[in-house]
Amino acid sequence: MSIDDRRDDDVAAGVDPDRTEGSLKQAGGKLKEGAGKLFGDQKLKTEGKADQGEGKLQNAWGSAKDSARETFGEGDDAGDSER
Repeated sequence: MSIDDRRDDDVAAGVDPDRTEGSLKQAGGKLKEGAGKLFGDQKLKTEGKADQGEGKLQNAWGSAKDSARETFGEGDDAGDSER
């Protein structure tokens, strides 16, 4: 299954793909941070924290896009009816 297929599945389910990808980045970052702690690797630990931050931002962006879709409606042509 390609990333495009997963994105299509997310959109069909009503979830923005950025939310899914952001959550995955956060989870991967937590694993990386844990591995860094386990092995005493400060660089790996720091990379994990950075990945978590990036994932949180991406998840928030996807959430904002979902909220906008709910508020304004996806594919709604209400603004065009005045023309």
